[in-house]
Amino acid sequence: MNADGPQLRDIHLPPDPSWWPPAPGWWVLALLVVALVLWAGRWLLRSVRRRRWHRRVLAEFDQAVAAHAAADNGAELAARVSAVLRRAGRLLDTRSAALQGEAWLRFLDDRMRGSEFCSGVGRVLLDAPYRSRADIDAPALIALSRRWLQHALGEVDVHA
Repeated sequence: MNADGPQLRDIHLPPDPSWWPPAPGWWVLALLVVALVLWAGRWLLRSVRRRRWHRRVLAEFDQAVAAHAAADNGAELAARVSAVLRRAGRLLDTRSAALQGEAWLRFLDDRMRGSEFCSGVGRVLLDAPYRSRADIDAPALIALSRRWLQHALGEVDVHA
């Protein structure tokens, strides 16, 4: 011993906590972030696919209109428009592929909450595609079909 007193050593502090393993709260936050990123990625992918599909359907519709402008064949226009509407309708409701005649026109009208297909210009879709030449109101059919497509494409949700 020293005359001045015992030799004391300073207090030893514990080491700083390690960053690994993280506390349970960080694990929960990491899982939430991963889930959010996966959800956002899936939403973005679906959105991109939906927009791409919309562009393809509208491009096919525009091709049908352009072909009609070049050839002025009402039967061909009705057949092409009907095919585009059927393709779009199949994504809205898979059962629509089996619909024929009045049931098909009712399906189209139900989507727009109107009666322009059953009792208006849209009736030409029943028999005009099967004629060699059909005298139809092409501008009215094009306008009605474009409105239907825009309405239907707004509610379609493409999966996969």
